[in-house]
Amino acid sequence: MPVLVITGTGTEVGKTVTTAAVAAAALAAGRSVAVLKAAQTGVRPDEPGDAEEVVRLAGVLTAGEIARYPEPLAPGTAARRAGLAPVRPQDVADAAQKLATEHDLVLVEGAGGLLVRFDEAGGTLADVARLLRAPVLVVASAGLGTLNTTELTARELRLREIELLGVVIGSWPESPDLASRCNVADLPVVSGAPLLGALPAGAGALAPADFRRVAPGWLAPRLDGSWDAEAFRAREADGDDG
Repeated sequence: MPVLVITGTGTEVGKTVTTAAVAAAALAAGRSVAVLKAAQTGVRPDEPGDAEEVVRLAGVLTAGEIARYPEPLAPGTAARRAGLAPVRPQDVADAAQKLATEHDLVLVEGAGGLLVRFDEAGGTLADVARLLRAPVLVVASAGLGTLNTTELTARELRLREIELLGVVIGSWPESPDLASRCNVADLPVVSGAPLLGALPAGAGALAPADFRRVAPGWLAPRLDGSWDAEAFRAREADGDDG
């Protein structure tokens, strides 16, 4: 798996922090890592973006982005409003393939969800994954509503014959409600893929040294971690309201 594409079921689900955790776990396993942000929106040229945040949390790795736009909008819309060239899926794929010749693992982080448009032709992160023939990791929220968005994302990947590596819960609450606890069992069912981790809420606020030390414990062995889905499910079920 030299290239892994990371998408979310929507915005603000913990995609960047999850990318950092995957990078940190891979680095701890002795692998060289690169992170590529397909399109960065909502930041000025002099501000750190998501790729820089991954470096801050995960440690020494190669980081880059294809393009950035100042307004916090879908990349295609943001590019049009800024009068800037849009991101093309082939550009992202070419950059990722080059990084893959120099690193053990390349993480390609999207913007928003799988089908957020990059350009006027309707190019998306799904097109990037298809061009790369790379698996996709889906970051989902924990609570009510996540089953629908996760299943829709999984169905789209299957329709395009793109491998869904698994699902990671991007922000697991300290006191999960009934829906969240039930979703631990239901997310693998609706996605047709394994649950590969759960990051605690507020993980991105940890000191970088602490983040790097504990990140492998949030992720399954498939992602260079030690997280056990069955043990997690059993532990959370102990708090069942029923």
